[in-house]
Amino acid sequence: MIIRPAREEDAAEIAAIWNEVIDNTAITFTTARKTAEGIGADIVHRGPLFQVAEIGGHLRGFATAFQFRGGPGYAYTYEHSIQLTPEARGQGAGRGLMTALEAALGDQGVHSLWAGISGENPGAVGFHRAVGFADVARLPEVGYKFGRWIDLVLMQKIL
Repeated sequence: MIIRPAREEDAAEIAAIWNEVIDNTAITFTTARKTAEGIGADIVHRGPLFQVAEIGGHLRGFATAFQFRGGPGYAYTYEHSIQLTPEARGQGAGRGLMTALEAALGDQGVHSLWAGISGENPGAVGFHRAVGFADVARLPEVGYKFGRWIDLVLMQKIL
């Protein structure tokens, strides 16, 4: 397994991973599909804050981070997204991605990292606890997808 910064040429594979999650799960509340062009622009803009996991020559996951909210008061607080293909789960890809992402965030002076997790994804809650995130809040019925209301679990890690 290789964990490395994303490259623009990875954008189509990242979009395929993300769109599978968007189309078929309530892991994310969005229904707006990702494009290779949009992801390519994010890779260029975010630099080392966009990491990928490569297994057997194919991308099997990614992690990226972005400012939690706009404005200078939030300059050191970020939120992240991490997605793995089913083949990558349980192989250390998630931990590897988070380690690389947290190192890159630390290099930029980021202090606080947030995770917003679907209440229908208890595996992600457990994963985040295992890598040092703490439960902060559960926001009842703030997401809506597939005709149902879904809770949002907020978790935080001080870097």
